[in-house]
Amino acid sequence: MRDAYLVGAGQSAYGAFPEESYRSLFQTAFEEATESVPNGLEASEIDEAVIGTLGVGGRQLGLSGPAVTEYVGLDGVPCTRVENACAASGFAVRQAVQAVKSGMADVVLAGGFEIMTDMSSDATKYWLGVSGETEWERLSGTTFSGVYAQMASVHMEKYGTTREQLSRVAVKNHANGAKNPHAQLGFECSLEDAQSAPVVADPLNLYHCCPTSDGAACALIVSEDVVDEYTDDPIRVAGVGAGSDTVGLFERDSYTGVPASQRAGETAYEMADLEPGDLDFAEVHDCFAIAELLAYEDLGFCEEGEAGPFIESGATELGGELPVNTSGGLKSKGHPIGATGAGQVVEAYKQLSGKAGDRQVDDPVRGLTHNVGGSGGAAVVHIFEREEHSSSKSSSARGARERESEVSA
Repeated sequence: MRDAYLVGAGQSAYGAFPEESYRSLFQTAFEEATESVPNGLEASEIDEAVIGTLGVGGRQLGLSGPAVTEYVGLDGVPCTRVENACAASGFAVRQAVQAVKSGMADVVLAGGFEIMTDMSSDATKYWLGVSGETEWERLSGTTFSGVYAQMASVHMEKYGTTREQLSRVAVKNHANGAKNPHAQLGFECSLEDAQSAPVVADPLNLYHCCPTSDGAACALIVSEDVVDEYTDDPIRVAGVGAGSDTVGLFERDSYTGVPASQRAGETAYEMADLEPGDLDFAEVHDCFAIAELLAYEDLGFCEEGEAGPFIESGATELGGELPVNTSGGLKSKGHPIGATGAGQVVEAYKQLSGKAGDRQVDDPVRGLTHNVGGSGGAAVVHIFEREEHSSSKSSSARGARERESEVSA
């Protein structure tokens, strides 16, 4: 099976953009992604596209993938739309990797988009709620903040996790997001601010919850046969893992972990032949502060029940032993549902390419992205590894592809 490589990635800003459409935001992300490829990449070289979106607000529910790919000039390119709630474009990246590894394609675009700020708050809550368990959670009045509040309450009772430790997630991620020009909430907050905010669903307050966002993100995945055409500094997709679980939280045996994340992480580590201690940074799904703490434990960054002390130790801050959510995470960078997973890959690409600016990790080699759908009904993990350039790979493949294209035309 062939290796797959990440050669470019880009995103729009995240926020509220009433003057933009989902197509224009996707175009911004697509152009940034293609322009980020060191040796250049043209739309005509893309073999396939996989697009993640929930379809918030009901816009273009059918054929939403082709609706954005044709807009950026990918006429005739096979396109698949993926929906896995908040993990939609994380799974789009996974499908792009599968297409490349299987030999069905050499260059695949994986991306996602969402418009979430052009509706009333009630309508937004409805569209967020469709990813929850419908009969026994959503229709009985349970919100996602309520579901994650239950997780937080149980974790606090079982392990002694504190509100201050939850608030430290927000302080860290806002500090990182303040260094990210794409972040929706690009400002710092104090620990006092994060602890004294209005309660949303006890014990979670406003600073423990991510915003709703408009945005788009794209990643470009290529095969080992053509990677040399696009970069001299390849970033290999070293590991991929995914898992699913019950959609409803009430159906699970434990509220203090996300089994889908655990399975996804284990599979990705095994494929990459790595351990959590080998990572230099991670982007994890922090839709709520407790979600980041659960991710620390689910992905093996610390022992079960130790996430609170782990965040308190400073280990996950910039300059710590394992910086987490250097982009600002969902909490500060924003959470346009269909774009979030691909947006995490954008940050991984920037970190491993040394292009993360003021939030750059010192000489990273390996990074992980972790994207969760709903309250844990689905999860996907990718591990990316910077590797030395190999001159043994074919340097003439691009010319061969161009000649083949000319013949077929």
